Amino acid sequence: MRPDIKEESLRWLAQAEEEIKDAEFLMNAERYYLSLFLCQQSAEKALKAYIYFKEEEHLYTHSVSDLLKFASEIDKDFDSIKNAKRLDDYYIPTRYPNGLPGDIPAEYYDDPEEAKRALILSKNIIELVKSKIQ
Repeated sequence: MRPDIKEESLRWLAQAEEEIKDAEFLMNAERYYLSLFLCQQSAEKALKAYIYFKEEEHLYTHSVSDLLKFASEIDKDFDSIKNAKRLDDYYIPTRYPNGLPGDIPAEYYDDPEEAKRALILSKNIIELVKSKIQ
């Protein structure tokens, strides 16, 4: 049995909202690498919530950039947040030492301003998606 589309979308959005709270908590705890990763994750899940809401196929991608392109094909309002594609920069190198030459994520990502910018990008996506599906 296929789940209710709006209910499933809201579940994905709820998870995105929880992850952005955790990203903010980790930023305040100066755990920037984890905060950045969760910003990417929350944006990804929010975009998937919107795409599922529009009854589109489930996309097997983790790329915020790809998801933004797909969402923009459905609704041009998503063009206004296309710069959030930068969140893809935090998908792999924030988690794996071999994603950074000669360093580890926990030490490499040490800029609170970078984490703040990522939070804003993710929150912009979440707010736009909320306005579209609620």
